[in-house]
Amino acid sequence: MEELYTLEREVGRGSYGVVFEGRIAKTGLRVAIKRLPCSNPECIELYLQELWAMRATAKIHVNVIALHSCLLQTGPRSLKTLKPGKLPLPLVESVLKGTVSSSPQNQEEMTPQQDTHRKTNSVSTLKDKTNTIQTRAKTPHKTTKPDPSQTITPKRPQSRGRKRPAEREENRRGPLRCLALWLVMEYCDGGDLNQYLLSRPPDTQNNHSVVKQLCSAMDFLHGLGITHRDLKPDNVLVCETPKGPVVKVADFGLSKMSDGQVDGDCTKQHFSSICGSDFYMAPEVWGGLTYSAQADIFSLGVMFWAVLERITFVEEGSTKELLGAYVCKGRSGWLMPLGEALWENADLQLCIPMKFKRAPPLPPPPGPATCTLLLEMLASNPDARPRADQLEARVCSALEEDSH
Repeated sequence: MEELYTLEREVGRGSYGVVFEGRIAKTGLRVAIKRLPCSNPECIELYLQELWAMRATAKIHVNVIALHSCLLQTGPRSLKTLKPGKLPLPLVESVLKGTVSSSPQNQEEMTPQQDTHRKTNSVSTLKDKTNTIQTRAKTPHKTTKPDPSQTITPKRPQSRGRKRPAEREENRRGPLRCLALWLVMEYCDGGDLNQYLLSRPPDTQNNHSVVKQLCSAMDFLHGLGITHRDLKPDNVLVCETPKGPVVKVADFGLSKMSDGQVDGDCTKQHFSSICGSDFYMAPEVWGGLTYSAQADIFSLGVMFWAVLERITFVEEGSTKELLGAYVCKGRSGWLMPLGEALWENADLQLCIPMKFKRAPPLPPPPGPATCTLLLEMLASNPDARPRADQLEARVCSALEEDSH
């Protein structure tokens, strides 16, 4: 690793891996390096989904996190750079077989297209409702050690008449094991959207800029056939610039990438796995129905409402303040996710702007045109929500109308 990158400090730790701040050894460019331990098939499936999605965005959109490279760790000090458009076959086998498989050194890599064909009959057991980054350190992930009981490949005696090159360490130890994937990405110095906005006084211009940029990112991703499925402020990173914040959609572990847009419309691609984070999940996801990319639009609606009005909540068992809209139930003021409330009552009337439970200092409430658009984005019926390719123009028009 030291020959390619230097790790300087840990900046985030979640359920699936650790993120470090680092630098490219040759250029000194600051990067974020995420280590994803390949300890079980369920985690590996998430990692491969994230890798596919990030490689598909190689055109690089300013509001989508950029992937510089991906490395496969096969030993304590052994890293292999993965070729573009290829996936490591042993990891693909681990997902298909449901067990972590070791791989001979000469096993080939598989393209995402080939794996999609083989994976048609595999059953996905993904369900992630709390993918929030933890700020306190946990016990580091343990890497998988080679099994000493494995049979060591017999060696031929050296020929006296010809000197053979020294065998590599991994050859002597037998079959390789995929210990971890390392994703090298662009570094964002502003933290996530929660940290960036809530650590500053309300700034209407910045809020509007964030909303517009997220619209542009979603249009780009849906145009590529990528449904994110876990949009929330924790998964939006911020780069600080002299002209204001530049936001980057990140964390594609739960994303799904369609083989091709169905009749040119990615909203016709349907999914069934219940995944996401409670306060941002769409009603149809809460209800266990099949859903489309329009579930992302609902998640954006929750985020936009929270950003524009500075609405926050604290999850049970946590002290971290998070941006997110909700419904208050009962006299105790129990917080209920919007998606869950709308699933229980599709005719529920949402009060936009919200009159209470906003975090001080308070920004001015959104105007009538913006409120109308938010209600459309948060509609119980997915077909009533605007599509991603319409959203940016709609948002700009509403903000412009309200400014007068």
